[in-house]
Amino acid sequence: MNYHLTDFPVVVLVFSFLLLWLSGRLGTWFRNKKQKTDEAASADAGLILGATLTLLGLIIGFTFSMAISRYEQRKNYEAEEANAIGTEYARGDVLPAGDAQRLRALLAQYTKQRILFYEASHAEQLRRVNADTAQLQKELWSAVVGPASSQTTPLTALAVSGMNDVLNSQGYTQAAWWNRIPASAWGLMVTIALCCNLLIGYCIQRTGAESVVFLVLTLVVSISFFLIADIDSPRGGIIRVQPENLVNLSQSFLP
Repeated sequence: MNYHLTDFPVVVLVFSFLLLWLSGRLGTWFRNKKQKTDEAASADAGLILGATLTLLGLIIGFTFSMAISRYEQRKNYEAEEANAIGTEYARGDVLPAGDAQRLRALLAQYTKQRILFYEASHAEQLRRVNADTAQLQKELWSAVVGPASSQTTPLTALAVSGMNDVLNSQGYTQAAWWNRIPASAWGLMVTIALCCNLLIGYCIQRTGAESVVFLVLTLVVSISFFLIADIDSPRGGIIRVQPENLVNLSQSFLP
Protein backbone atom coordinates (compact mmCIF):
# COMPACT_ATOMS: atom_id res chain seq x y z
CA MET A 1 0.00 0.00 0.00
CA ASN A 2 1.64 3.23 -1.19
CA TYR A 3 0.96 6.31 0.87
CA HIS A 4 0.56 9.79 -0.58
CA LEU A 5 0.40 13.19 1.10
CA THR A 6 -3.34 13.30 0.39
CA ASP A 7 -3.78 10.15 2.52
CA PHE A 8 -3.24 12.42 5.55
CA PRO A 9 -5.97 15.09 5.32
CA VAL A 10 -4.93 16.84 8.56
CA VAL A 11 -1.41 17.27 7.17
CA VAL A 12 -2.96 18.67 3.97
CA LEU A 13 -4.96 21.16 6.07
CA VAL A 14 -1.95 22.42 8.04
CA PHE A 15 0.47 22.41 5.13
CA SER A 16 -1.91 24.19 2.76
CA PHE A 17 -2.78 26.85 5.36
CA LEU A 18 0.88 27.65 5.99
CA LEU A 19 1.70 27.65 2.28
CA LEU A 20 -1.20 29.94 1.41
CA TRP A 21 -0.44 32.27 4.28
CA LEU A 22 3.20 32.54 3.18
CA SER A 23 2.14 33.30 -0.39
CA GLY A 24 -0.05 36.14 0.91
CA ARG A 25 2.84 37.51 2.94
CA LEU A 26 4.99 37.36 -0.17
CA GLY A 27 2.42 39.45 -2.02
CA THR A 28 2.45 41.99 0.79
CA TRP A 29 6.25 42.13 0.60
CA PHE A 30 6.07 42.90 -3.13
CA ARG A 31 3.57 45.67 -2.45
CA ASN A 32 5.66 47.24 0.31
CA LYS A 33 8.77 47.03 -1.83
CA LYS A 34 7.27 49.44 -4.35
CA GLN A 35 8.19 53.03 -3.70
CA LYS A 36 4.88 54.38 -4.90
CA THR A 37 1.50 52.75 -5.31
CA ASP A 38 0.14 52.95 -8.83
CA GLU A 39 -3.66 53.19 -8.60
CA ALA A 40 -4.12 51.98 -12.19
CA ALA A 41 -1.89 49.00 -11.58
CA SER A 42 -3.75 48.24 -8.34
CA ALA A 43 -7.07 48.34 -10.19
CA ASP A 44 -5.74 45.95 -12.84
CA ALA A 45 -4.42 43.63 -10.14
CA GLY A 46 -7.83 43.69 -8.46
CA LEU A 47 -9.49 42.74 -11.72
CA ILE A 48 -7.09 39.85 -12.21
CA LEU A 49 -7.65 38.81 -8.59
CA GLY A 50 -11.42 38.59 -9.13
CA ALA A 51 -10.97 36.43 -12.22
CA THR A 52 -8.44 34.20 -10.45
CA LEU A 53 -10.69 33.73 -7.43
CA THR A 54 -13.53 32.74 -9.75
CA LEU A 55 -11.30 30.22 -11.47
CA LEU A 56 -10.16 28.86 -8.10
CA GLY A 57 -13.76 28.37 -7.02
CA LEU A 58 -14.52 26.47 -10.23
CA ILE A 59 -11.44 24.26 -9.88
CA ILE A 60 -12.21 23.46 -6.24
CA GLY A 61 -15.80 22.60 -7.15
CA PHE A 62 -14.67 20.43 -10.05
CA THR A 63 -12.10 18.60 -7.92
CA PHE A 64 -14.63 18.12 -5.11
CA SER A 65 -17.01 16.59 -7.66
CA MET A 66 -14.24 14.20 -8.75
CA ALA A 67 -13.69 13.12 -5.14
CA ILE A 68 -17.42 12.60 -4.52
CA SER A 69 -17.84 10.51 -7.69
CA ARG A 70 -14.97 8.25 -6.66
CA TYR A 71 -16.40 7.87 -3.17
CA GLU A 72 -19.81 6.95 -4.58
CA GLN A 73 -18.15 4.47 -6.92
CA ARG A 74 -16.47 2.72 -3.98
CA LYS A 75 -19.82 2.57 -2.15
CA ASN A 76 -21.61 1.13 -5.19
CA TYR A 77 -19.01 -1.58 -5.71
CA GLU A 78 -19.26 -2.58 -2.05
CA ALA A 79 -22.99 -3.12 -2.52
CA GLU A 80 -22.46 -4.99 -5.81
CA GLU A 81 -19.87 -7.22 -4.21
CA ALA A 82 -22.23 -8.12 -1.39
CA ASN A 83 -25.01 -8.87 -3.91
CA ALA A 84 -22.72 -11.11 -5.96
CA ILE A 85 -21.64 -13.10 -2.90
CA GLY A 86 -25.21 -13.40 -1.62
CA THR A 87 -26.45 -14.61 -5.02
CA GLU A 88 -23.73 -17.24 -5.26
CA TYR A 89 -24.48 -18.37 -1.71
CA ALA A 90 -28.09 -18.99 -2.73
CA ARG A 91 -27.02 -20.78 -5.93
CA GLY A 92 -25.20 -23.33 -3.83
CA ASP A 93 -28.44 -25.35 -3.87
CA VAL A 94 -27.76 -26.39 -7.47
CA LEU A 95 -24.63 -28.30 -6.40
CA PRO A 96 -24.51 -31.67 -4.62
CA ALA A 97 -25.03 -31.42 -0.87
CA GLY A 98 -21.38 -31.89 0.09
CA ASP A 99 -20.12 -29.42 -2.50
CA ALA A 100 -22.79 -26.90 -1.56
CA GLN A 101 -21.81 -27.06 2.11
CA ARG A 102 -18.14 -26.54 1.25
CA LEU A 103 -18.95 -23.64 -1.10
CA ARG A 104 -21.04 -21.86 1.51
CA ALA A 105 -18.40 -22.27 4.20
CA LEU A 106 -15.81 -20.76 1.85
CA LEU A 107 -18.13 -17.89 0.94
CA ALA A 108 -18.64 -17.11 4.63
CA GLN A 109 -14.86 -16.95 5.13
CA TYR A 110 -14.46 -14.91 1.97
CA THR A 111 -17.05 -12.37 3.12
CA LYS A 112 -15.16 -11.87 6.38
CA GLN A 113 -11.98 -11.21 4.42
CA ARG A 114 -13.77 -8.66 2.26
CA ILE A 115 -14.97 -6.88 5.41
CA LEU A 116 -11.39 -6.82 6.68
CA PHE A 117 -10.31 -5.27 3.38
CA TYR A 118 -12.53 -2.25 4.05
CA GLU A 119 -11.47 -1.99 7.68
CA ALA A 120 -7.71 -2.46 7.19
CA SER A 121 -5.66 0.64 7.99
CA HIS A 122 -2.08 -0.69 8.01
CA ALA A 123 -0.02 -1.93 5.09
CA GLU A 124 0.93 -5.21 6.76
CA GLN A 125 -2.68 -5.98 7.65
CA LEU A 126 -3.77 -5.21 4.10
CA ARG A 127 -1.09 -7.51 2.65
CA ARG A 128 -2.34 -10.37 4.81
CA VAL A 129 -5.94 -9.71 3.79
CA ASN A 130 -5.03 -9.64 0.09
CA ALA A 131 -3.02 -12.87 0.40
CA ASP A 132 -5.87 -14.66 2.22
CA THR A 133 -8.38 -13.31 -0.29
CA ALA A 134 -6.35 -14.60 -3.25
CA GLN A 135 -6.08 -18.05 -1.65
CA LEU A 136 -9.82 -18.18 -0.93
CA GLN A 137 -10.59 -17.16 -4.50
CA LYS A 138 -8.65 -20.17 -5.78
CA GLU A 139 -10.53 -22.46 -3.40
CA LEU A 140 -13.87 -20.93 -4.33
CA TRP A 141 -13.22 -21.39 -8.03
CA SER A 142 -12.22 -25.03 -7.57
CA ALA A 143 -15.30 -25.56 -5.38
CA VAL A 144 -17.62 -24.82 -8.32
CA VAL A 145 -15.48 -25.94 -11.26
CA GLY A 146 -15.03 -29.43 -9.82
CA PRO A 147 -18.75 -30.29 -9.60
CA ALA A 148 -19.45 -28.49 -12.89
CA SER A 149 -16.78 -30.56 -14.69
CA SER A 150 -18.09 -33.88 -13.38
CA GLN A 151 -21.73 -33.02 -14.03
CA THR A 152 -22.23 -30.37 -16.70
CA THR A 153 -25.77 -29.01 -16.53
CA PRO A 154 -27.34 -25.58 -17.00
CA LEU A 155 -27.69 -25.32 -13.22
CA THR A 156 -24.02 -26.01 -12.47
CA ALA A 157 -23.12 -23.56 -15.23
CA LEU A 158 -25.21 -21.00 -13.37
CA ALA A 159 -23.13 -21.59 -10.25
CA VAL A 160 -19.91 -21.11 -12.24
CA SER A 161 -21.27 -17.90 -13.73
CA GLY A 162 -22.18 -16.62 -10.27
CA MET A 163 -18.69 -17.37 -8.98
CA ASN A 164 -17.25 -15.47 -11.92
CA ASP A 165 -19.32 -12.46 -10.81
CA VAL A 166 -17.98 -12.80 -7.25
CA LEU A 167 -14.37 -12.78 -8.42
CA ASN A 168 -14.92 -9.95 -10.89
CA SER A 169 -16.61 -7.77 -8.28
CA GLN A 170 -13.50 -7.92 -6.11
CA GLY A 171 -11.39 -6.72 -9.04
CA TYR A 172 -13.79 -3.85 -9.73
CA THR A 173 -13.65 -2.85 -6.06
CA GLN A 174 -9.86 -2.84 -6.04
CA ALA A 175 -9.75 -0.73 -9.21
CA ALA A 176 -12.15 1.79 -7.64
CA TRP A 177 -9.91 2.10 -4.57
CA TRP A 178 -6.91 2.79 -6.81
CA ASN A 179 -8.82 5.44 -8.75
CA ARG A 180 -7.72 8.69 -7.07
CA ILE A 181 -7.68 12.35 -8.05
CA PRO A 182 -4.67 12.82 -10.37
CA ALA A 183 -1.62 14.65 -9.01
CA SER A 184 -1.90 17.08 -11.94
CA ALA A 185 -5.35 18.17 -10.73
CA TRP A 186 -3.98 18.77 -7.22
CA GLY A 187 -1.04 20.70 -8.67
CA LEU A 188 -3.30 22.93 -10.76
CA MET A 189 -5.60 23.67 -7.84
CA VAL A 190 -2.77 24.48 -5.44
CA THR A 191 -1.02 26.68 -8.01
CA ILE A 192 -4.14 28.75 -8.62
CA ALA A 193 -4.73 29.07 -4.86
CA LEU A 194 -1.16 30.31 -4.36
CA CYS A 195 -1.59 32.86 -7.15
CA CYS A 196 -4.83 34.07 -5.55
CA ASN A 197 -3.23 34.58 -2.16
CA LEU A 198 -0.24 36.28 -3.74
CA LEU A 199 -2.56 38.75 -5.45
CA ILE A 200 -4.60 39.25 -2.28
CA GLY A 201 -1.46 40.07 -0.34
CA TYR A 202 -0.47 42.50 -3.06
CA CYS A 203 -3.85 44.20 -3.39
CA ILE A 204 -5.10 44.68 0.17
CA GLN A 205 -3.77 46.95 2.87
CA ARG A 206 -2.80 45.20 6.09
CA THR A 207 -5.31 46.81 8.38
CA GLY A 208 -7.15 44.81 11.01
CA ALA A 209 -10.30 44.08 8.98
CA GLU A 210 -8.42 43.14 5.80
CA SER A 211 -6.11 40.83 7.75
CA VAL A 212 -9.11 38.98 9.17
CA VAL A 213 -10.61 38.62 5.68
CA PHE A 214 -7.32 37.27 4.37
CA LEU A 215 -7.01 34.71 7.19
CA VAL A 216 -10.61 33.58 6.76
CA LEU A 217 -10.15 33.08 3.01
CA THR A 218 -6.92 31.15 3.61
CA LEU A 219 -8.63 28.95 6.20
CA VAL A 220 -11.65 28.29 3.97
CA VAL A 221 -9.48 27.23 1.02
CA SER A 222 -7.38 25.01 3.31
CA ILE A 223 -10.51 23.36 4.71
CA SER A 224 -11.69 22.75 1.13
CA PHE A 225 -8.40 20.99 0.39
CA PHE A 226 -8.80 18.98 3.61
CA LEU A 227 -12.31 17.86 2.67
CA ILE A 228 -11.30 16.88 -0.86
CA ALA A 229 -8.31 14.88 0.43
CA ASP A 230 -10.44 13.24 3.12
CA ILE A 231 -13.11 12.05 0.70
CA ASP A 232 -10.57 11.01 -1.92
CA SER A 233 -8.51 8.88 0.50
CA PRO A 234 -10.10 5.42 0.91
CA ARG A 235 -8.24 4.58 4.12
CA GLY A 236 -6.62 7.74 5.48
CA GLY A 237 -9.67 9.94 5.79
CA ILE A 238 -12.41 10.35 8.35
CA ILE A 239 -15.11 9.82 5.70
CA ARG A 240 -14.70 6.18 4.66
CA VAL A 241 -16.82 3.58 2.93
CA GLN A 242 -18.25 1.25 5.57
CA PRO A 243 -18.89 -2.38 4.52
CA GLU A 244 -22.47 -2.29 5.78
CA ASN A 245 -23.84 -4.59 3.07
CA LEU A 246 -21.06 -7.13 3.56
CA VAL A 247 -21.53 -7.08 7.34
CA ASN A 248 -25.27 -7.64 7.00
CA LEU A 249 -24.62 -10.43 4.52
CA SER A 250 -22.12 -12.12 6.85
CA GLN A 251 -24.61 -11.97 9.72
CA SER A 252 -27.29 -13.57 7.56
CA PHE A 253 -25.22 -16.67 6.82
CA LEU A 254 -26.28 -19.75 8.72
CA PRO A 255 -23.71 -20.95 11.31
